[in-house]
Amino acid sequence: MPFYEFECSCGTVTEELVKMGTEEVVCPKCGKKAKKIMSCCTFSLKGGGWYADGYASKGGGSSSKCGGSSKSGA
Repeated sequence: MPFYEFECSCGTVTEELVKMGTEEVVCPKCGKKAKKIMSCCTFSLKGGGWYADGYASKGGGSSSKCGGSSKSGA
């Protein structure tokens, strides 16, 4: 079950662990219905990232570091 933020008409904002799809909960301060609100996201990407650090294609060819280009004398 995820955490959601709810805001009451009295101004109280609370977090609750509720089932998905829950739209309203009881305000812990005044007892009225508090409606679900959109929370601020605290997720942020930092640094170059896995794509920029080594998984992006570098140049025009499909040069792979694993196999493919080794030659044997057989």
